[in-house]
Amino acid sequence: MKFIVSLAFSDPAAFCEVARAADECSWDGIVVSEHLVHPEKIKSPYPYSKDGAPRWEAPSPWPDPWVAIGAMAAVTERIHFYTGIYVLPLRHPLVVAKAVGTAAIMSGGRVHLGIGVGWMREEFDLLDQSFRNRGKRTDEIIEILRKLWGGGMVEHHGEFYDFDRLQMSPAPAEPIPIIVGGVSEPALRRVGRLGDGWISDIHTTEELGEIVAKIRGYRAECGRAEAPLEIVAACSDAFDVDGFRRLEDVGVTHVQTMPWLMYGGSTDSLDDQRDGLRRFADDVLAKLR
Repeated sequence: MKFIVSLAFSDPAAFCEVARAADECSWDGIVVSEHLVHPEKIKSPYPYSKDGAPRWEAPSPWPDPWVAIGAMAAVTERIHFYTGIYVLPLRHPLVVAKAVGTAAIMSGGRVHLGIGVGWMREEFDLLDQSFRNRGKRTDEIIEILRKLWGGGMVEHHGEFYDFDRLQMSPAPAEPIPIIVGGVSEPALRRVGRLGDGWISDIHTTEELGEIVAKIRGYRAECGRAEAPLEIVAACSDAFDVDGFRRLEDVGVTHVQTMPWLMYGGSTDSLDDQRDGLRRFADDVLAKLR
């Protein structure tokens, strides 16, 4: 099992220092979240809270993930980077392919693209992108990304995107894993058909086991039962070695957490973040490895 630090709501000015500390004490990854903006009025219901309200306020920081990942990759050596999640259908696939491909190359292949279809209609309206067909466009964008990252001359003639032969260089040396987010049936089926893994919201161990079983079923239907599958999960009831072993038993491969919170620390304190990373490494990582 691997362990990933979540930098959601952390001060972007501290990202590189947190990344250095995580790299030094053998964490496996860092995940960054994103939204473009926080509209003053949001009518779209947030799908991961009971009342439909977001878990954050307007001042919460949402730095550009590829700028942030590039900066952190430059000051680390081994840690991998995830987006959790990047709203894929907000952008044109050529722009995404260039940014993510460049980050993968310059980090030495340490990038995993965590994607979702998005829930906030207001962001789509601001960028003149269709909210209604975002799921279908996401599927087509995934196909295009893999074509472009494969190198050489490629062309695409789809329902939403169309281009003649072209080449995007340089191409990544290895495939970039695409980790799909979301808990709806279409999202889980997308993992089965197209994804290299799934990235969760916050769930219990029991809920994660049920979702992983569904995903495996969908992958079997698509003839992909034996393909590698990353399950990047945030869990609400696993806090120690035994709890993390139970997660592994239900199929979780990567645990996403903010370790400083487990020791009473604050996301607003770099010292607390460093201390939490090191204590968790001693209390959990060393014992599981």
